Amino acid sequence: MDVYKIKGGNPLQGTIKVSGAKNSAVALIPASILADSPVTIDGLPEISDVFTLQALLEDIGGKVDFQNGNMTIDPTEMIAMPLPNGKVKKLRASYYLMGAMLGRFKHAAIGLPGGCHLGPRPIDQHIKGFEALGAKVTNEHGAIYLRADELRGAKIYLDVVSVGATINIMLAAVLAKGRTIIENAAKEPEIIDVATLLTNMGANIKGAGTNVIRIEGVEKLHGTKHTIIPDRIEAGTFMIMAAAAGDGITIDNVIPFHVEALTAKLREMGVTVEEREEQIFIPKANKLQAVDVKTLVYPGFPTDLQQPFSVLLTQAEGSSVISDTIYSARFKQIDELRRMNADGKVEGQSVLLSGPTPLEGATVRASDLRAGAALVIAGLIAKGETEIQEIVHIERGYSSIIEKLRGIGADIRKETVAENAVITE
Repeated sequence: MDVYKIKGGNPLQGTIKVSGAKNSAVALIPASILADSPVTIDGLPEISDVFTLQALLEDIGGKVDFQNGNMTIDPTEMIAMPLPNGKVKKLRASYYLMGAMLGRFKHAAIGLPGGCHLGPRPIDQHIKGFEALGAKVTNEHGAIYLRADELRGAKIYLDVVSVGATINIMLAAVLAKGRTIIENAAKEPEIIDVATLLTNMGANIKGAGTNVIRIEGVEKLHGTKHTIIPDRIEAGTFMIMAAAAGDGITIDNVIPFHVEALTAKLREMGVTVEEREEQIFIPKANKLQAVDVKTLVYPGFPTDLQQPFSVLLTQAEGSSVISDTIYSARFKQIDELRRMNADGKVEGQSVLLSGPTPLEGATVRASDLRAGAALVIAGLIAKGETEIQEIVHIERGYSSIIEKLRGIGADIRKETVAENAVITE
């Protein structure tokens, strides 16, 4: 079993670079299925989710070359082969294969998606969109089967704002006949990134980044070259880390506009945040003030950052409350932080944190991707050594994390330990 071991207390200094956006990558790669010639995507993060999607595209006949973050996908010989299980269950975003394969082949069979266990995350809005476009959707033996004689544009109102459903409907609609209107669409930067790729491939999309997206179907899409946006969640994770353990850290390759909600909360806590064109500098933070946080859909405070942010609040003066309105079960990091001496208590969809509390090294377990990121930050500020288990979750979303952290002075290493050392309770 591989683990991270971190010796805390080192002052972190220097420049750390943000990789390409995970939440864009997992949609951009399936989008290439819709083209009739090769698509190149530059700046992809080298994370397990990307490697899994590469393997899935190869399984259906795609030719994929992935080197140094640049992926070229030749989709010309792809076939609508069923992907019922296996690799599909390794990541949540495998559902984008549904929209892309339905759009190109008019049929698909995809296993129910996997990924982090964050409580109920139904794909009913995706299915609602596919059915509105003319597809018949059935659940057969744990896989979703999608079939359509043809796809026709439709007006679709999403009952809840969903990034996944917005993108998936876009993927299915770009080759449909006529106009599709998605109302109550999500506005995240990753949606704009996917729309930019599709537009460069020849799609006709208007309104991405607003709550109404209009798509005029086209007959075919061609290959193109696209550079992915920086990962705003990774950037935010590094900003929180800089506030918690930094002695002057520059975060490079970041779009400051994309992290405005976090920047506002950090400043409210007393953290100095200096924005530059593609960088953010955070000097050493002194006394931190407690704040309350509520996660909201973009441009609100991201649910993906509430877990790392909870670690910072353990170092703040006073009592803080984090309320997660997106994923009610996303507080699994709190029990692990309590092993490290944090003062936190989960109550319904909120967690109460009191500080400042000196954290102590312990053996902890990453229950999901962002909980893992939280534990890395906790390990960096804790006294003594922290061992983080189930790091496979962390490596789904953070590229070269060991090398990046070592580059700014962190004492972190990856080791293999005996399986009988795993936390079971």
